[in-house]
Amino acid sequence: MEDEGQSAAPLLEEIEKHTAGWRRTYAVEGCPGCAVDRRKAANPGIPYGSFIYVWIVTLCTALPISSLFPFLYFMIRDLNVAKRTEDIGFYAGFVGASFMFGRSLTSTAWGIAADRIGRKPVVMFGIFSVVVFNTLFGLSVSYWMAIATRFLLGALNGLLGPIKVSTAWGIGLIIGPALGGYLALPAENFPNIFSPDSFFGRFPYFLPCLCTSVFASAVLISCIWMPETLHKHKVSENENQNIEALEAHLIDPKEKVEESGSLDTKKSLFKNWPLISSIIVYCIFSFHDMAYTEVFSLWAESDKKYGGLSLSSEDVGQVLAVTGASLLVYQLFLYPRINKILGPINSSRIAAILCIPILFAYPYMTYLPEPGLSIILNIASVIKNNLSVTIITGTFILQNNAVPQDQRGAANGLSMTGMSFFKAVAPAGAGIVFSWAQKRQHGFFFPGDRMVFFLLNVIELLGLILTFKPFLAVPEQCNRN
Repeated sequence: MEDEGQSAAPLLEEIEKHTAGWRRTYAVEGCPGCAVDRRKAANPGIPYGSFIYVWIVTLCTALPISSLFPFLYFMIRDLNVAKRTEDIGFYAGFVGASFMFGRSLTSTAWGIAADRIGRKPVVMFGIFSVVVFNTLFGLSVSYWMAIATRFLLGALNGLLGPIKVSTAWGIGLIIGPALGGYLALPAENFPNIFSPDSFFGRFPYFLPCLCTSVFASAVLISCIWMPETLHKHKVSENENQNIEALEAHLIDPKEKVEESGSLDTKKSLFKNWPLISSIIVYCIFSFHDMAYTEVFSLWAESDKKYGGLSLSSEDVGQVLAVTGASLLVYQLFLYPRINKILGPINSSRIAAILCIPILFAYPYMTYLPEPGLSIILNIASVIKNNLSVTIITGTFILQNNAVPQDQRGAANGLSMTGMSFFKAVAPAGAGIVFSWAQKRQHGFFFPGDRMVFFLLNVIELLGLILTFKPFLAVPEQCNRN
């Protein structure tokens, strides 16, 4: 493996040198993509400016998602749509699902639009939708207005789905819950600053949404100077011939034979069972992850007589912010070493096994007194979410290993479509089950919220079983490694 890496290095350098020369030769005047290529060729190195744009756009996408859950329970309560306290979870689930449902319907269309009209207009329109509909969501005066604004926020947001291993997503998991937890209900939490008759007193969930929208507005203005990377011209046959000649000159004949021998496996992604099986596992665990996120906030904020913890939005926001900080540290420093030692499959299996007793212990935390409850809850939340990241990241690695480099974009698009659908169904299903469970406090089999966490464990166990043969076909690359 080391010899292959050493021989590949000068080949990559040669390809880059020839490609840079080709870009300068065949650059088209007036094409923004060619202009970016010329700047890359003239200024080799890490494009920090581009990284900053990707970072702030990803953060702009993460905040509206992560800031919702700390105050969603109280928002549904104050909208007076639930006839009984036990019904709050039912209605909260559909608000949580509406964003992902909207995104699942339009994500493919936005991808096509980005390839045709350019990345920059799609990104700017997506950020503009965050500014408008996130603000309107904070001003919701009815349940259906909240549903509609969240749905439109997801459907009209053409920003690329954020990758959970990115630092921007990790920062979003810290800032978002803190905004939602500390700034919701300002007249109750900060009576010396906001009176009940003030604007923020009449719209108690507008302040955290406003902060996100103000940040999105600043990002939108900065995107005016963001360069477009799409090539807005057709590649001629002459240019294609030059590319093929360049590849024929640089690629090792043995590699070319191997590549041509694998063409049959590249015809259809749906015939690639290692890919499809890893996507199924990825979707099952994504469903579990989203359902847990919905249930955790509802359970923590519901009354103790229903099996909850009676926490405030500020308390839940603090727990989620601490968890987000731990995820950032774990993803950057610990997970790479764990994956190197155990590999993506074994690490995912071990994480799934460890999640089951943690979820089983959640309902019994209601009997803990303070400050023991806060300490145990934070520790459990940190461990559970870091284990979930281990599973999701491991299954994502399996997907990439199941296809060649030139098919990873299409494979990721297929997995994102499936994941978005499962994440759209999960909050609604979790809310319905949570509401039903709270009505059966004296049931014989797992009464109250114990039933909710039991069903979460059933889904976790299903995902664990699917990581073994014959359900999961391990890519050959993983076997060789």
